[in-house]
Amino acid sequence: MTSERQQRATWRDFYELGKPRVVLLIMFTAIAGMFLAAPGLPPLDALVFGSLGIALAASSAAAINHVLDRRFDAQMARTRNRPLPTGHVNERQALAYAALLGTLSMLLLVGWVNVLTAVLTFFSLIGYAVVYTVWLKHATPQNIVIGGAAGAAPPVLGWTAVTGSVDPYSLLLFLIIFTWTPPHFWALAIARQDEYAKAGIPMLPVAYSAEFTRLHILLYTILLVIVTLLPYLTGMSGLIYLAFAVVLGGFFLYRALELKMRSDARLPMRTFTFSIKYLALLFAGLLIDHYFMIRLETGGWGL
Repeated sequence: MTSERQQRATWRDFYELGKPRVVLLIMFTAIAGMFLAAPGLPPLDALVFGSLGIALAASSAAAINHVLDRRFDAQMARTRNRPLPTGHVNERQALAYAALLGTLSMLLLVGWVNVLTAVLTFFSLIGYAVVYTVWLKHATPQNIVIGGAAGAAPPVLGWTAVTGSVDPYSLLLFLIIFTWTPPHFWALAIARQDEYAKAGIPMLPVAYSAEFTRLHILLYTILLVIVTLLPYLTGMSGLIYLAFAVVLGGFFLYRALELKMRSDARLPMRTFTFSIKYLALLFAGLLIDHYFMIRLETGGWGL
């Protein structure tokens, strides 16, 4: 029976192993980092090979995560239809796929981008696929806070792909995503609290309570709004970005307050969904501001 089910594996099963929706957001922030690092357009080789290398590494880490979490995924409604729990793909196939993607990623980054980007990407891959998945996720309710460092790395990777160095401004982008991750993921954890409890994963609402988690979502959202002002306060960005940060931050605070004050079961997923749009729009604001400033300073687009 198992072999028959595995024979039905298609390209779509392997595509899903890479968590494409997660990788899409990762790539948007990484590419944003590339454009923000350049005084005009980033070099084409860094943009193409850097994007592809980072995407392959993120997909490799996701595939490893599928293998390591397969038993827990089988117990949760949100994840039980993934390729490994359904038997469409087996562990050896998934690991071989992850190894292939990871190897291609490193070859691309070392050969056509730079060694620093390759090294940082490798450590981000290990941080998510091994340190977070194997240890942090099951060891502490603060798993998302600590493990968020790996997920916050993409804009730094994009920046280093263009410049070959880690710039303080790229670390501001890292800090924004690092601060955004807890309220983003804790909203999902509240929505899936029973499933995490059944799987024995000590997410914050499981270890404490949903009410405790709602309070921390609000506190981290306040911190996030403050952190998102730093690009303006440090001179990295101008008034256009500031308007994006203030308006989007106001909406996020409203969502967090609503989640804290009301017991509507639909609010956690609404907050989670909004947080994804929030991050994408915030980085879009950074890019719009960046190229508007180039236009003002040069009278052109600095191409």
